[in-house]
Amino acid sequence: MDLAVAILLVLLNLASWCTCSDSRLLVKMTLVPNASKIGGFCLDGSLPAYHLHRGFGAGARNWLLQFEGGGWCNDIQSCLERAQTRRGSTLYMNKLEDFNGILSNNASLNPDFYNWNRVKLRYCDGGSFSGDAKFDNGTSVLYFRGKKIWEAIILDLLSKGLMHARKALLSGCSAGGLSSFLHCENFARILPRNTSVKCLSDAGFFMDERDVTLNHTMRNFFENLVSLQGIEENLNKNCTSFLNNPKLCMFPQYFLKYITTPFFILNTAYDVYQFHHALVPPSADTRGHWNRCKLNIASCNTRQLDILQDFRQDMLVALLSSRIYSRRGGMFINSCFAHCQSESQDTWFARDSPQIHSKVHC
Repeated sequence: MDLAVAILLVLLNLASWCTCSDSRLLVKMTLVPNASKIGGFCLDGSLPAYHLHRGFGAGARNWLLQFEGGGWCNDIQSCLERAQTRRGSTLYMNKLEDFNGILSNNASLNPDFYNWNRVKLRYCDGGSFSGDAKFDNGTSVLYFRGKKIWEAIILDLLSKGLMHARKALLSGCSAGGLSSFLHCENFARILPRNTSVKCLSDAGFFMDERDVTLNHTMRNFFENLVSLQGIEENLNKNCTSFLNNPKLCMFPQYFLKYITTPFFILNTAYDVYQFHHALVPPSADTRGHWNRCKLNIASCNTRQLDILQDFRQDMLVALLSSRIYSRRGGMFINSCFAHCQSESQDTWFARDSPQIHSKVHC
């Protein structure tokens, strides 16, 4: 390779990241200016963004795309509030993002992906990158354009080498893990047929489960989300044509069986987010009987532990039922009281992490 070209490549790579004295890898934000041409805006109308750290060596043509998580907004008021935060606008986001866990460039801490092209897709639409609608009452404007954001970022990355990928992994955590479920098939269709494409969801298997007062808190939340953000048209068509209530196709348990791309699920059966917001949301525990249990599992009484065990069982049944339809993937379901395990070094891959046959577990 010509020396001048080699130096230029090094400089371009250095321009996209910086390493701090404490060995953290901080990667600069890249805005997507062409997103405006297809209407891909954050809630407040700002441009979407991502962070890219270039791969090298044997991983130079491999790509890992990680959806950022961060909950959802399912009504106008909560979305207006979200639009004034980093969850709804790139104006309020940190311009440098810490890459660790599955995004780390440390071979000893992330041996499978350290030298891949690693991308973090910033989350600013409040609808798991799946909406396509707009709210405008003459005073306030909200853009529910998650699907357009996804398309704009992919177009930008294709021009930066993604179109030549040998291997590609689409992943995400929490609401980003749900995004991975929702966009896996589309991701595989976009890339060349000779690209090995797989998907990973971390803490994204949100359950259609009744809460402790037998109300459908999570179902009602997702139904409102789908309606507000115009998501229904972007849900899995096999699922929406099969279920009487197509909005339920926001739940992975109903459409996982239709995903043909190899898919790996990383989840805890005692997912803390679902425990606190779906199984025992504040509306179902107005007197705070679950407060101590939520803070410390050792403080749960026998009845509470039984309810948690039932939730675990329901999740396993839902996962295994979906698994019957496909052998092209896998899952790692542990018993941690956690939420998201791939983005933290302690739970992704650390020297002192508990392991079973070299696989990290809690």
